[in-house]
Amino acid sequence: MTDLTSEQVVDRCRTYWLGSGVDGDTASDMAIELRSHIQDAMAEGKTIESVVGGDLELFAEDWASAYRGPRPASEPTAPSLPRTGSNSANLALAVGGLAIIVLVGAVALFVPDDPDMDASTWATVWIISAAVLALGELVTAGFFLLPFAVAAGAAGLLSLAGVAVVWQIIMFVVVSIAFLWLLQRFAAKDIRGELLPVGAARYIGSSAVVTSTVDRLSGSGRVMMGTEDWRATTDGDRSIGVGTEVRVVEVRGARLVVEVVNE
Repeated sequence: MTDLTSEQVVDRCRTYWLGSGVDGDTASDMAIELRSHIQDAMAEGKTIESVVGGDLELFAEDWASAYRGPRPASEPTAPSLPRTGSNSANLALAVGGLAIIVLVGAVALFVPDDPDMDASTWATVWIISAAVLALGELVTAGFFLLPFAVAAGAAGLLSLAGVAVVWQIIMFVVVSIAFLWLLQRFAAKDIRGELLPVGAARYIGSSAVVTSTVDRLSGSGRVMMGTEDWRATTDGDRSIGVGTEVRVVEVRGARLVVEVVNE
């Protein structure tokens, strides 16, 4: 999904929400909320995926169900959105990494066995390679070249220690593969397991102040959270009066479910 802009992501989600039964006004409010979260994430140097995850359709449905309620099994599904899994990106990373490893290994193996090419010369070759790769990483900022820069540096250290060239090459290959694997694990965890909370669900656990009496039986109630005004309800039998400090315990549809703080 890295080829989608923030506005394209918002538009596709809004289209999904409208097609899945969310009313137009609510879908527009959700779009504004999502746009705000993406902008905040990007301002902090995070990616769009840190907000919506690796599957845009799954994200859109999860959020829609919080406002609309789960869709009945008999109800047609909403128009599909493009899948945003990271399989293709992982494959490209693996193929590109293998190509670099093979290329560097081949160059090192076929360099003539020149007796004048001592350990310091090999160290210079590795360290220059590490510097070039590191510079390339700074320019591209995609963490693709970083494993190879680290691996070249490690091979350079072996060269300075007088270790045979074949072991330098082995070090380069092993460190490259290990670092690539760690980066992929980290990226997968970031995409699938540590997404930024979005939508009204981010307010769970937050405090608010009642501005209109919250009563479960009458269905009335509003709370103010910061500068935002929300409809609210409670699972308790007693109404909650104006001015009472409450805590959000759940998001139900477009309402916040609250309880009195320190009750």
